[in-house]
Amino acid sequence: MLIRDAVAGDWPRIWPFWHRIVAAGETYTWDPDTPQETARALWTGPAKRVYVAEDPAGAVVGSAYLTPNYGGPAADIANAGFMVDPDRGGHGIGRALAEHVLAEAATHGYRAMVFNAVVETNPAVALWTSLGFTILGTVPHAFAHPRHGRVGLHIMYKALD
Repeated sequence: MLIRDAVAGDWPRIWPFWHRIVAAGETYTWDPDTPQETARALWTGPAKRVYVAEDPAGAVVGSAYLTPNYGGPAADIANAGFMVDPDRGGHGIGRALAEHVLAEAATHGYRAMVFNAVVETNPAVALWTSLGFTILGTVPHAFAHPRHGRVGLHIMYKALD
């Protein structure tokens, strides 16, 4: 698998799984009805470094972004987002993207990474904790999950230095 910087032409290959994941309403706090151009701005905004994972045939099977979580004196704390094509889950793509983005964050001078709203029922919580993230706290009943009802949103943290 190749992980590389995304180029403008990658968005049409990211959008189908981005839309599918967000429309499912289980892991992201974005509106499930987010239109494509709004989604593109959310995922590829100017402050974001965007990456894609390609399988050996060149298909984009995952994407991630890296961005400052805060500004000013706290701009060295990163935030990131990750999506793997649901049809390609369970093959280590998410872990590979996460390891790549964590290394990129350190290379770009970030001291730590914060996730502001990890749905507590998201299977990726196990991935983040295995990579050294800790749960700083949970906002109870903050997310209306379509199958589990009201669930919490974790705030997760990992030092990079």
